[in-house]
Amino acid sequence: MSRTDRRRVAKTPHPLTADTDLLARLESAAPGTVTGRASDRLAFAHDASHYLLVPQAVVAPRDAAQVAALLRVAAAQGLALTFRSGGTSLSGQATNDGILVDTRRNFRGIEIFDDGARVRVQPGATVRAVNTRLACYGRKLGPDPASESACTIGGVVANNSSGMTCGTETNTYRTLESAVLVLAGGTVLDTAAPDADDRLRALEPDLHAGLVRLRDRVRSNPASVRTIEKLYSIKNTMGFGVNSFVDHTRPVDILLHLVIGSEGTLAFVAEATFRTVPAHPHAATALLLFSDLAEATGSLPALVDSGFTTIELLDATSLRVAQRDPRAIAALRALPVRDHAALLVEHQSPSSEELTDRIDASSHLLAGLPLASPAELSTDASARAALWHIRKGLYTAVAGARPSGTTALLEDIAVPVEALLSTCSELTALFDSHGYGGSVIFGHAKDGNVHFLLNEDFDAPGNVDRYLRFTEDMVDLVLGAGGTLKAEHGTGRIMAPYVRRQYGDELYDVMGEVKRLMDPHCLLNPGVLLDEDPAAHISHLKSTPTVEEEVDRCVECGYCEPVCPSQDLTTSPRRRIVLRRETARAKAAGDTGLLAELERDYQYDALDTCAVDGLCATACPVGIDTGDLTRRLRAEQRGRIEQRVWAYAARHWDGVTRAAATALTAARTTPDVLPTRLTAAGRALLGADTVPAWSADLPGGGSRRRPVRAGTPQAVYFPACLSTMFASADAETGPGVQDAFLALCRRAGVEVRVPDEIASLCCGTPWKSKGLTDGHTVMRDRVLPVLRRATDGGALPVVVDAASCTEGLARMLAEEAVRVVDAVEFVDTTVLPKLPPARRIPSVVVHPTCSSTQLGLTPTLLRVAAAVAEEVVQPEDWRCCAFAGDRGLLHPELTASATAAESRAVLRHPAAAHASVNRTCELGMTRATGHPYRHLLELLDEATRPHSTNRQDTA
Repeated sequence: MSRTDRRRVAKTPHPLTADTDLLARLESAAPGTVTGRASDRLAFAHDASHYLLVPQAVVAPRDAAQVAALLRVAAAQGLALTFRSGGTSLSGQATNDGILVDTRRNFRGIEIFDDGARVRVQPGATVRAVNTRLACYGRKLGPDPASESACTIGGVVANNSSGMTCGTETNTYRTLESAVLVLAGGTVLDTAAPDADDRLRALEPDLHAGLVRLRDRVRSNPASVRTIEKLYSIKNTMGFGVNSFVDHTRPVDILLHLVIGSEGTLAFVAEATFRTVPAHPHAATALLLFSDLAEATGSLPALVDSGFTTIELLDATSLRVAQRDPRAIAALRALPVRDHAALLVEHQSPSSEELTDRIDASSHLLAGLPLASPAELSTDASARAALWHIRKGLYTAVAGARPSGTTALLEDIAVPVEALLSTCSELTALFDSHGYGGSVIFGHAKDGNVHFLLNEDFDAPGNVDRYLRFTEDMVDLVLGAGGTLKAEHGTGRIMAPYVRRQYGDELYDVMGEVKRLMDPHCLLNPGVLLDEDPAAHISHLKSTPTVEEEVDRCVECGYCEPVCPSQDLTTSPRRRIVLRRETARAKAAGDTGLLAELERDYQYDALDTCAVDGLCATACPVGIDTGDLTRRLRAEQRGRIEQRVWAYAARHWDGVTRAAATALTAARTTPDVLPTRLTAAGRALLGADTVPAWSADLPGGGSRRRPVRAGTPQAVYFPACLSTMFASADAETGPGVQDAFLALCRRAGVEVRVPDEIASLCCGTPWKSKGLTDGHTVMRDRVLPVLRRATDGGALPVVVDAASCTEGLARMLAEEAVRVVDAVEFVDTTVLPKLPPARRIPSVVVHPTCSSTQLGLTPTLLRVAAAVAEEVVQPEDWRCCAFAGDRGLLHPELTASATAAESRAVLRHPAAAHASVNRTCELGMTRATGHPYRHLLELLDEATRPHSTNRQDTA
């Protein structure tokens, strides 16, 4: 049997009928956390790597005690377990065909100590979340992986993460102080305890003695010590961290550091305590363009000596790709790239004075380098962002443009810096000789650590063998240069067969002993990191079927998941997409049973509970808005009658909104039981995704929108119909946002016009989000002529007072010469400077919305809030509330799940007021926290009123 044939056999998934006996055993260990649904198993089978194994069950334990119980059940039953957090792993560490343990959902705790000098974190928290909490202390984690928005602490520890600035000095291995470990047999050990080593000896005597024996074995072998010193002088995540035996003496300390980089094969890390590093707030960046790679690498010693924090390499192909980016700097766009290369360099300093000194000192150095065009260090935030966009956009540009059906492979190596030039040159030659055109090389030049990206279609005949030949040549190249085959991404499955070749028989045997000591039954992530099968890295390769445009570009990296409001309730953008792929695969295979099950589960999990908030697009490296996919799929489900009903509603929107307002007001005047029973009956008859659920916390109806005439208007005001349907949180004693905005404008002497037809107009979002294309067309055709006239042909901006409606109207008018502005932005730039000083309240908690975030309004929102309150708090755990127009009324469980973390954070910040910029988001946050949320402009109106003005007088 050929290696390719082995791969084809290994690709066959588990039967997708759940093993009820297995589920029962797991349920006994972790009650209420186990699922055997095919849709869950297939969704979690996919990570960022090019491997695919389908688990037999997915478990989301609630605490370390349940993990320990699972491990004991696994040991008794011979069940293999794989721990998975963010699923951003590129080498196959986060997928297996045993039991997949989701350690992200319930393990996100963060505790800060010693004024930020130390932080204790659970494995499901992302690096960005931790750094956000540390920011106010001027500290951050040492590891700074590029995937920091999505990768979790569990993965950071499991892969010994480093990044662009930390090198080997402040990576995970160097900055992890202690951890709470759950060992394979269920023993829980806190390595920070004063008696931790004694407890290890008492609880796990064989393990303790074995670690002492291996320590002495490694230290007594000069060849082993030399190999360790050589390979760990550079970034190296290949195999187990056997440098632990040289660096540490106590068995408990050796154990802790062996777990770092062990990729979940030795123990579960329930908590990790890090020593943090300073976060320097001042930076200056430059892109240095060279004629060729030799001149770029030849300049490295001088640049390293000058103290640059970051030195990133981009090869010629990278530069050609970057030139196509609209944000590319002029010098790069004008460069006729041939053999050129570039270094992106950055200084980071604790003070502006120190940064100025560094810039001055470096200017002489840059002037003496053999640059293809002049360069200077910039401190301008937008210029620096554009430069980093070039570097970080490489993955987007290459992976996003790959042919449909191919898989993007991002790999990394490290060599001594002096071997970097020859390695990159020969690697480029390997791309050419094996037919990988368009592959790019980039990475952390000062560490000799480079990444390369290539695209492969593993289903095409002969491509697996081509990939195998390329890999063998690449291994020979890197090891011949004295390098390591894995610098940051972990060994995983992709390099497991090559660990022996890199380390030699002796140290490989030590690694095998480590595995046998800590996981004697080989139940923790089998097949990862060590594997004797020479074809392991070409087994279980992922095929990528062609499905649809939104789906085909997805690289399954998982960057979208932390921002998704439904991630903990049902599914996430990545899982929505991979389930589309699995549905296509089931359809092609003629598996009607599986197809029916996937389509049934997809309705609620992926369509009904998608907030279509678009935040996934802001996080996605290839720019996919999964909301567009959801809207299109919803549109395909809409029948002709439903389309006609909603088109009729669009033609009579004034009456529809007033009827809704009247119904809400009437419901508040009746006993709660009546509207509750009526809506429950309607939901039972027509479906939960059709009839909203009534709850007593809903406000009464608002007031009808009114036109306003103006002689010399500065803008056209388009009040959202949300204020007609839902009254303000303070409607009994004060005006809503429409009256507040108009009062602010009058007070500032700013005239605005409201169209005569305003009561019948809408931004179109209710139709667009539901996939009701006919109604959206009707409304667009009503809105466009009105706004053309009202804006004098586009001469005036249109101001909207609800962020989601601002975004919706902007999309509707995208092809028109009309500028749409959110009311908060308009007030910030045009109204606020003309208002009297505000009487500020002590504090306000602000909830940015998904739309305000996409519109880039968060800084503006915080600025206006600062005019209202002495202290402005934006909760660290902010996320889209998922109320999403009526989605929070149809599926209140979605909003409850989405707001759970933020509501806990809000309760930690007692405040005088709570604000947002969208009425339905205010409803969602009021429901979640128990605090009344109001539009920020209502608070600003109150704060700037003359003392003698009665509240009702402003209405």
